[in-house]
This record gives sequence, C-alpha cells and structure tokens, in this order.
Amino acid sequence: MGNTFGRLFRLTTFGESHGPAIGGIIDGCPAGLSLDMDAIQSDLDRRRPGQSAIVTQRKESDMVSFLSGIFEGKTTGTPIGFEIQNDNPKSKDYDHIKDSYRPSHADFVYDKKYGDRDYRGGGRSSARETACRVVAGAVAKQLLSGVTIQAFVTQAGDINLEKKWDTLDLQEAENNPVRCPDPNTAQAMEAHIKEVRKVGDTIGGVVSCLIKNVPIGLGEPVFDKLHAQLGKAMLSINAVKGFEFGSGFAGTRMKGSEHNDSYNSDGTTQTNFSGGIQGGISNGMDIYFSVAFKPVATILQKYDTIDKEGNKVKAQGKGRHDPCVVPRAVPIVEAMAALVLADFTLLNRSSRI
Repeated sequence: MGNTFGRLFRLTTFGESHGPAIGGIIDGCPAGLSLDMDAIQSDLDRRRPGQSAIVTQRKESDMVSFLSGIFEGKTTGTPIGFEIQNDNPKSKDYDHIKDSYRPSHADFVYDKKYGDRDYRGGGRSSARETACRVVAGAVAKQLLSGVTIQAFVTQAGDINLEKKWDTLDLQEAENNPVRCPDPNTAQAMEAHIKEVRKVGDTIGGVVSCLIKNVPIGLGEPVFDKLHAQLGKAMLSINAVKGFEFGSGFAGTRMKGSEHNDSYNSDGTTQTNFSGGIQGGISNGMDIYFSVAFKPVATILQKYDTIDKEGNKVKAQGKGRHDPCVVPRAVPIVEAMAALVLADFTLLNRSSRI
C-alpha cells in the first residue's frame, strides 16, 4: 500500500490527521546505537504546527513516545515503535467538504480510488503524516556519524534568496520563522507570507539542502542511483512538485568543457556541478539539491468545485492551514535525506568482501 520507505533501514507509518494518533515502526536500525532523545524531539519541534504566526495555528505538542526497540537509551536491533498523539483536531472545520472536493487536493482521487475517504483534515493524505518521517529521520541522522544535513528556505512565493550559499552561515536559518539563512531575505519572505495569509490565499516555495561529509560509494549504478532515491524521497513529501540536484536544469545550458568536474590529485573535484553524485554514486563532495513546493491547496476563499454527484458547487476553505509550507518543510526534507543515506550506508556494507 506504499506505507513503507527503505530497504534495510525501513520506515512504515500509520495514522490519520484527525485520528487518535499517528506513528511508525523503524525496522532495520542496528543494535547498540545510543540515541539522543532531545535531538529527536528538537527536530519534531521544528516541524510542529503553531510554532509561529506564519504557519497553521493547530496546537499540537507533538511529543513522541517510543514503545519498543530501545533499552537503556540504546537501540536493541528490534523494531522501534513510536507514537505521536493528536491532541488538537477540530474535525468540524471539515464538515463543509464532506460531500465536495477541494481543487488540487487529494480529496477527489482518494474518493475515486478507495470509494470512501476520511475528509477530516485530509485523513491519510494530510501532511501531518510527515511528523513520523521526522522522527525516523532524526534516528537516521544519529546513525550517520559525521554527516551533516542542513536544509533551508531559498524561495517563498516570488521572493528568492539571491546570495550564494557558501557566503552564508546556514545555521542562521534556525534564527527566524521562515528558516532562510539570510536575515534580510527572511524578513521580506515573512512579510510576504503574512500579506498572502490576510487575503486567505497561499504561496509555494523552495527548500534547498546541503549535505556534507558523505563517504564515497553510497548508491547503486543502475536503478537505485543515490540521486534517484533522493528524488523519490523528496517527491513523496506532500505538495512537492519538483526536485533537482547539482547543476540541475541550469546544466543544460552549459558545454561539457564547462560542466565537467576536473579532479584534484586526492580525488576531490575543482568544481561540483555533479552535486556530489556521479554515476548514481556519492563521490565524497558536498551533495546539494532543491525541492519545489506548490501553494497549499486549501485556500480560505470562495472557490468553484464539484460534489460527489458531479454537480458544480461553491465552497470556501475553513480551519487552520499553512499559508506557505516551506518553513515547516525544512526538517522534513532533512529527514527524508537522512533516511536515504542511512539505508544506503547499511546497503554499502555488502558491496565488497
């Protein structure tokens, strides 16, 4: 049913937006890994709703409770079960879409595929499910000794981060609600999001990610290329419409003589248009990519749609929704990247005798 991600380091998630709880099972995590529980909760807090004036005001504590697979602070090698309670659902906010469909949302296709749907907050299609990914990703990060994964916002609506990443302290992204590493750009993005929210509309944006200290050799050369799995991971996140790594589409405008990454004597490269991946395998250079998010489908304006019988009707969005998802998507992007790298790290242990 598509609820499991990964081959050796695997995550299966469960739950709906307005059910009693959401949660997951992490399978394949090796025994003996000491876990920093505060770091796991910290990543969850970064994704948590209600954390600032520019995100949904649903008030959830998002405290994770581990049920199995951990003893005296270390993993036991058995499945790690965890749960996050849904403390603050307001299901009545969705009564108005019980018999109609929000445009560009999963409502219509869920109904046609399964013959029924949980319309409360989108049910299983809600981005609330991504909290489970953040928990698993936070565990995966601790398996990836020495690897650093830093995501940040580079676009909100039509406001772009124009400065080059290597001129910025990327940690500054955590010092503002937009999670953009440049304070001036962040301020403009925040103001833009607030303006859009006032009129009941939404905007999209871009989250970029830089991964350092990845060892050489992660990824497989054919179907399971490292960048292919990163792409799958990112495109599985709600509202994602695009993924590019390395030079991306800009590379199509370059000549081979310009785009080739010439080697230094130690195997590093003088440029990094490859984005840290060559032939589907990590080459030890920094991995970098960007993820495009569409505007949130639920808008607090009147709109035209259809009901279950196909009749044209008018509706208006209600409830608590993000006017722009990218600030809260930052830890989700990091988590999915960590899951991919952890899986390939374990797989790589069998690549040679």
